[in-house]
This record gives sequence, C-alpha cells and structure tokens, in this order.
Amino acid sequence: MFPKGTLYSRRFADMHKNCACCGQDFEPEPGYYYGAMFVSYAISTAIFLAVILGLSFLVKEVTTTMVLVSILVIVVGLLPITFRLSRVLWINIFVRYAGSNKVIG
Repeated sequence: MFPKGTLYSRRFADMHKNCACCGQDFEPEPGYYYGAMFVSYAISTAIFLAVILGLSFLVKEVTTTMVLVSILVIVVGLLPITFRLSRVLWINIFVRYAGSNKVIG
C-alpha cells in the first residue's frame, strides 16, 4: 500500500494508487480513511495504557511530567507506524483479498 523507503520520511502518508497485485483502488471514495482515525485512536489508547503500566512497574514514583514526556516521545516516534497500521486495518475491514486478480467486497 505504501512506497518503499517512506516510513520515516516526510512522505510517510503517501500511498500507491492501486494494488500492484490485484489492482484494488486504495482510495475507493473521497474521505474513505476517515474511519481509520478511530482505529488510530484505539491504537494510541493502547499505547498510552502500556506506557503508564510499564512506568508503574519500572519506576518507584511515577510523576505526571514523566508520563506526559514518555507518552509524547513514544507516540510521536510511532506516528508513521500507527498511521499506516490504522489505514491497513481499516481497508481490511471492508475489502477482502482473495488472491491475485480477485477482490471480494
């Protein structure tokens, strides 16, 4: 779905127009990936909880500043991965891949 070598670059949001294998259009309609924001929100919430839980096990006294800085660094660092993962999960909910040259959905 995404061009090689763009994960941690300014072009991390660039996508191919169609699937090279089956020809599936990756932008079936305008605003298609709006729902992927909710998937991204769920992933980010899981990351937040994991950071807070991890800090509570690793540090004797957890401060608000420590939590905020840790979450900010981790979420910003994982932003390209979270963005792409949410789009991939979103399109897989509605478009089923059934092998080359066959798309159901």
